[in-house]
Formats: sequence, C-alpha cells, structure tokens
Amino acid sequence: MKKTIIGLASDHAGFAMKQYIKTLLTDKGLKYIDYGTDSEESCDYPDYAHALARGIEKGEVEIGIGLCGSGEGMAITLNKHPQIRAGLVWNNDVARLIRQHNNANVLVLPARFINDEQASQFIDTFLETPFEGGRHERRVNKIQIH
Repeated sequence: MKKTIIGLASDHAGFAMKQYIKTLLTDKGLKYIDYGTDSEESCDYPDYAHALARGIEKGEVEIGIGLCGSGEGMAITLNKHPQIRAGLVWNNDVARLIRQHNNANVLVLPARFINDEQASQFIDTFLETPFEGGRHERRVNKIQIH
C-alpha cells in the first residue's frame, strides 16, 4: 500500500463511517486530513466535498475518500473540480476498476448502503490498485473539458 496522506470528507450521514475509516487508516499506519464534518448534525455535503477537492488541488493530499448517504451528492460535487476523478463505489470490482481504468483520485462511499467491513474492503482495493495507463490514459486525458 502506497504511503500517502489521504483526504477525508463526509456529511452527517457519512460521519460515523468516516470515524471508523480514520481508525482503520491509523491502524494501517496511514495519515489523513479530515476536511469535515465534525458531527452527525445535519449539514450540506457540498461544503465538505469542495474542501476535499481544494485539498487535492493545493497538493495537501494526493487522494481522498468522500462519504454521504447515497454517495451521489459527494461524487457529483467532487467531479465539478477539473483535477478530481471521483468514483462512487458499491462493490469491490468497481473499487478496482475506478483505479485501473479511470485513475480515480477520490473513492466515494454510500454510507447508508454499505457496512464498515465493506468500506474497509473497498478502501484496501482502491489504495492497492494501480492505474493501468495505456489505452485508459488516452481516455482519462479526454475527460476534462478544455
């Protein structure tokens, strides 16, 4: 597993799972920056998605993990940033493919639809899977609008 600082962001629906992920990352010897939220009090996911994206854009972190109830709002917001390639993951194959084929730099988890064990599995797969490059690099280079 590559040693890098990982950015974390969630809304209230993803807060409890994010706390679990922080422990998981610490146990693996990985460092993180938590871009919020700091409680289960109702909040707006775009605030924290934008903070995570800005952290990647500024070089504070290289990759991130975002969480919200469905994962969709977090993914949509993150992907508004040109340097972000966020992928919503609900199974291990998708976690692998967003890295191999899309060079995703943010893993997005639907906290209301997966459990901690699944989140752990998806995170391991995401962190351990390299980008394949080749024909996929050509495609990734076409994502950003110029």
